[in-house]
Amino acid sequence: MSTDAVNEVVIIGSGPAGLTAAIYSARANLNPIIVEGEPSSNSDQPGGQLMLTTEVENFPGFPEGILGPELMTRMKDQAIKFGAKFITSKVTKVKLTDKIKRIWLSDENETELLAHSVIISTGAKSIMLNVENESRLLGYGVSTCATCDGFFFRNKNIAVVGGGDSALEEAIFLTKFADKVTIIHRRDAFRASKIMQQRALSNEKIDVLWNTEIRAFNGENSLNSVTLFNNLLNKEYEFDLDGAFVAIGHSPNTEIFQNQVLMDENGYIITNNGTKTNLEGVFACGDVQDHMYKQAITAAGSGCAAAIDTEKWLNNNIS
Repeated sequence: MSTDAVNEVVIIGSGPAGLTAAIYSARANLNPIIVEGEPSSNSDQPGGQLMLTTEVENFPGFPEGILGPELMTRMKDQAIKFGAKFITSKVTKVKLTDKIKRIWLSDENETELLAHSVIISTGAKSIMLNVENESRLLGYGVSTCATCDGFFFRNKNIAVVGGGDSALEEAIFLTKFADKVTIIHRRDAFRASKIMQQRALSNEKIDVLWNTEIRAFNGENSLNSVTLFNNLLNKEYEFDLDGAFVAIGHSPNTEIFQNQVLMDENGYIITNNGTKTNLEGVFACGDVQDHMYKQAITAAGSGCAAAIDTEKWLNNNIS
């Protein structure tokens, strides 16, 4: 079912970037429509990855910390206060190459939204191990962000899973807090750059378990051990841990935009001159175009920029 009205802006995604874009575009009287996603256990649900996070202590303005879901609820309420309208649905298909953008939704009517401009803020999801109890203990000892959660593991025994630059960088960072950091890597050599390997292997707080995989995370209310499997010795055993950081990469939620919006080799949307994509009237913000920082505050900042860029574009191109 197609709606005849052409919206000034449709925002796809409702994490920190999308909600900040919603607040700014609503205050600019652009009457934004936000397609926020559908409830699920994944990072592309309404509110994004912060809906899967417990305590957030590094978002400015909350010196005592704030729960991730509460922060997202407050941001959504603020957007609604200024007139933003939310649709709880997923986007199944888009056509962004025409002057009037078309967005199809997953509701039972297969609603089609029309828009002069689109802000893409669908985020990126952490690649997970998909082993027993991983999703249940996410936020309760299992984490995907050392910068976000490292502080909670002072004087603890923790592990980092992975063998690339990001994993080794996180392991080195976590030595600022933990007593011991164990890198768990399924191969017998790291993929990371030589300099990162040298830094990690020379750090007295870091140990490495080679040829080893996690089979399960264990604990009732919080992580207390992992089940490991050494694929060289064909041996399974328990390993006590207070925390584990999964650092095997991220995957941007950009599948539906392929062959329309320009992306890099890893699927991140390429932006230039602020938040502009290669398509007129299409902007991108947050983790969907940020493969470096991946923080709530940087996502929010880029959401602000996207709203301002969109407003300027609409003023110059739509009478």
